[in-house]
Amino acid sequence: MVHAERTHTPLTGKVAFITGGSRGIGAAIAKRLAADGASVAITYNASADNAQDVVRAIEDAQGRAVAIKADAGDHEAVRSAVIQAAGKFGSIDILVNNAGIGIHGAPEDIDFADYQRIIAVNITGMFVATQEALRHMPKGGRIVQIGSTMTRYAGISTASLYTLTKGAITGFARGLVRDLGPRGITVNTVHPGPTDTDLNPADGPIAKFVKPQIAVQRYGHVEDIADAVAYLAGPRASFVTGAELVVDGGFTA
Repeated sequence: MVHAERTHTPLTGKVAFITGGSRGIGAAIAKRLAADGASVAITYNASADNAQDVVRAIEDAQGRAVAIKADAGDHEAVRSAVIQAAGKFGSIDILVNNAGIGIHGAPEDIDFADYQRIIAVNITGMFVATQEALRHMPKGGRIVQIGSTMTRYAGISTASLYTLTKGAITGFARGLVRDLGPRGITVNTVHPGPTDTDLNPADGPIAKFVKPQIAVQRYGHVEDIADAVAYLAGPRASFVTGAELVVDGGFTA
């Protein structure tokens, strides 16, 4: 839900591009950045109705938004989506690389096609979105990567491939810090812990094992992650770059 009553809008005049913004964490980020004043472009793949619901919620709260169909694993589609968003709104001030998939299994049993797919979505799509966004990003821009606490504490088995991709995201972000610092562009990573989404519900099959390990004894809400992204995307975080912000209720403490 976009909070129409929000009066503090630090992102007024900014343009945010969020990959995978049709549901879950991505949708919450889109709504929060819009509530903070940003014009928002989101990408989606199969969830067209959900994407339009996000756009409608933002517009109903007097915001500006557009949804662009782009499979995060199709590098040409990702590049085109960034270009379309920049053409519509004039620039890309904030990039949130949120799109990602999880493929689980024993490492010796993972099909190579599945390996190629998760690399295409979680790594190549992220790289292309970053590369193209930088061509439209003015001085003082913001890049926020959505990682995972599994790069710090796997917690469960069969997740090595997923963790590989999230580790790559974190490493790429650290390298970008030095490349982009002279342009005043900050690059930070948010690591969500167990978060209540369609793919990982708080009452799902693994919750009974995971929840007791969370210090605050609850799953995260998507808004918890969106709040962290909003801080890093805003003016108060201009001296924060290269950070890894863990939002996990103490799961990895």
